[in-house]
Amino acid sequence: MSNRLAVFDCDGTLVDSQHSICTAMTLAFEGEKLAVPDRTTILSVVGLSLPLAIARLLPEAEADFHDHLSESYKRAFQQMRRDNAVSEPLYPGIAELIRQLNADGWLLGVATGKSDRGLNLCLSHHGIHAHFVTLQTADRHPSKPHPSMLLTAMADAGAIPETTVMIGDTSYDIDMALNSGTRALGVGWGYHPPADLIAAGAHGVAMDSDELNAHIRAA
Repeated sequence: MSNRLAVFDCDGTLVDSQHSICTAMTLAFEGEKLAVPDRTTILSVVGLSLPLAIARLLPEAEADFHDHLSESYKRAFQQMRRDNAVSEPLYPGIAELIRQLNADGWLLGVATGKSDRGLNLCLSHHGIHAHFVTLQTADRHPSKPHPSMLLTAMADAGAIPETTVMIGDTSYDIDMALNSGTRALGVGWGYHPPADLIAAGAHGVAMDSDELNAHIRAA
């Protein structure tokens, strides 16, 4: 039998990083003397790889400028880390859910628009890094909803689509799961409304960690 694999998005699913993301994006735009998108608009692109997210926020600009602004965002975020100004708290119940699934024989992974460095720092800070057998980031893959991250996670874990579930807070996560042939579960505490996740084809949307635990184990 193939291994059971649960793959989580990070920002908006495991951790609430909206304050730090919005602050870094504001600093990047202000540094170029550009009008800063509103908070809802910024959060709507969380989960995409950074250049694609910037392109959604600034569609009239050229690709080279999207890359330039992406680097500005990274520098702003790195400075915030040096200043101990990054806030990425785990959502309620997530640490216990991760421990329970791991103890019950589930293999765990992450598929995220974060960088390798950012993801490793985040998971290590919360003491949950060791629970994950596969970590897939925007550093090595096309942006969601391309299936590359999830397909690689399954290959790493010895899992197949029928024994894998993708959990995320955005329609990009749901689309990636469907593009990979896996179950797709949404969480209602992140950055896209639950109705958008259902419309994208989520097989279920959990409103708290207990409900998510039940959904994951339902297959």
